[in-house]
Amino acid sequence: MWAWIRELDRRADAFFDELRGDPAADRIFYTASSLGEFGQIWVMLALVRWLRGRPNDERAAIRALVAIGVESVFVNAGLKTLFGRRRPVAEGIVHPYPFRQPLTSSFPSGHATSAFCAATLLSDQDPLGPLYFVLAAVVATSRVHVKIHHASDVIAGAAIGVACGMLVRKISPLPPPAGRKSRRRKGKDSP
Repeated sequence: MWAWIRELDRRADAFFDELRGDPAADRIFYTASSLGEFGQIWVMLALVRWLRGRPNDERAAIRALVAIGVESVFVNAGLKTLFGRRRPVAEGIVHPYPFRQPLTSSFPSGHATSAFCAATLLSDQDPLGPLYFVLAAVVATSRVHVKIHHASDVIAGAAIGVACGMLVRKISPLPPPAGRKSRRRKGKDSP
């Protein structure tokens, strides 16, 4: 299995080697990576959702903000300390834009966990839901492009983020939107 993971990481790195140095790709991925620091982009999007003022927007935003904070502590102070995976070697890579060099373990990607946890929660009852996941994918893959994470770190982080988001959705579901009645099973006593 480890050989398969190393091969996945090698192929992903080779793919991004073709993009590294392209001005448009560098601008997109370095910007996405920077916006993902400390969940900044997800805090901003949660606040935008809150301000939209539709039913459940405030609750969805608060739920996402709390969950991202808890998830971040769980991943950065918990999971990352269990795994001492070294970050990719960035020899020969010229970083065209400044970005923060993390000191924690490479596994799992904290950017990916927070991105996919936030996307899972913010997309709940939001017609813009797919856009959150597109943005999450860009933020997560940016970490491979800037050569700060292996692809397997990002994939694992995305899976953990979705799992955390789904757990929070189960523990703290949003009420059905106004005008939408919850379905009750018809039993013997139902008319």
